[in-house]
Formats: sequence, structure tokens, C-alpha cells
Amino acid sequence: MADLKESKIFSDLDEQSLSELQGEVKTIDYGPEEIIFQEGAPSFGFYLINDGLVKLVKRTLRGKKQILKLAGPGEYIGETTLFDKGTHVAFAKTLTDVEVGFIERGNFFYFLEKHPEIVFRFFAKMSEELKAFQSKLAERSYNSSKERLARFILRLGREGIELSRSELAELAGVSSKTAIRTLGELEDRGFIKMRDRKIDILDEESIEELAASFPITLDQNLII
Repeated sequence: MADLKESKIFSDLDEQSLSELQGEVKTIDYGPEEIIFQEGAPSFGFYLINDGLVKLVKRTLRGKKQILKLAGPGEYIGETTLFDKGTHVAFAKTLTDVEVGFIERGNFFYFLEKHPEIVFRFFAKMSEELKAFQSKLAERSYNSSKERLARFILRLGREGIELSRSELAELAGVSSKTAIRTLGELEDRGFIKMRDRKIDILDEESIEELAASFPITLDQNLII
């Protein structure tokens, strides 16, 4: 179990409060390619990722998929329904072995009553992600497919994160055909090297020049 103090939302809590909150956390382990929660399912709390990598995915009415974000250790999933008691608007699926800590809504609210300062940190985190999603939406309107793909190639390559070509396309909001064609072009130009699901960046400066700039600086283990 990861230390809750490593999360900036809980980092200022004293040891007694941290221990109290830790007692409300249920640890759950998942293997790769497992569903944590389904789109449309009722929400009963939220999940803190202790280890591993999770993708949050939205399906369209036509069955296409858009990866909304990749979340690693210290990040949260399922928190958007925490306060409205609604259903999940996307599904969460593991990319690697994953350990999460689940905190039930009622127990967390009881904890918040005694520690209201956490509410402001929680909302600040959600606000940061909202601004990132707004920027990503604008990016789809104003930046080319190649610019958007280059941004994610740069980030994934630096973090050593492995995605399939279809997952990269879903993350960048382009078709699989466009992603495959662009990756092939970048490889032919000597900018990258594809090894199964891994992208090795051979010419980082050229990829940086191609990549769309992103106005929001996100935490290390969050990719939007």
C-alpha cells in the first residue's frame, strides 16, 4: 500500500489523520487489461492509484473510443462522480499490473467534515484536470494530427510508457490509420524507432519541433 502522504492532497495531514484515512482504504489488485469500473455503472467512491498505469476511456455512440487520460501512482480515477452520486461517464481499464486504494463515498465525506481543507485541495486537482481537458479539446480543433501525435509520442517516450498504435490513436484523438501512417513517416525520417508497443525517440529535438505545445503543466503521472 502506497503512503497517502505521498499524495499532495493529503500531504499536510498529521500522522493520526493519515492513519484514520488509511483505515478507510480498501486495497485492490488488478492484472493487465482488467476493468476497474464500467461506463454507466453506479459510483460508490473513488480510487487512488498506488501502483501501475490505468487508462480512462469514453465510448462514442458509434462504438469508437477516446482515451481521456492515463493515470499512474498518486493519481485518482472515479472522482468526478464523487459529489453528484452519478454513474461513471467512462470506463477505467488497467494497462499494467495495478494496485488501487478504494475509498467509499460516505466514509470519505465523514473524513472531510473533520478536515474541510482537503475539499479545497480536491477541487483544485479537479479544476486542473478540467483546464487540461478544455485545452485538449481546443487542440483537436487547432492542431494537426501529426502535432497531437508528436506531443504524446514525446511524453510516452520520456516516461517509457508502452501503448499499442490503436491506443495512441485513441489518446491523440486521431484514426488508427492516421496514427500508423504518421508513426511510419516519423520512423522513416529517423525520428523514432518502433519496437512492438514501445516507442524509442531517436531525435528528440525534431519531435519537440513537431509537437503541439500544451498550456497546462500536469503532474508527472498524469497524461491528458
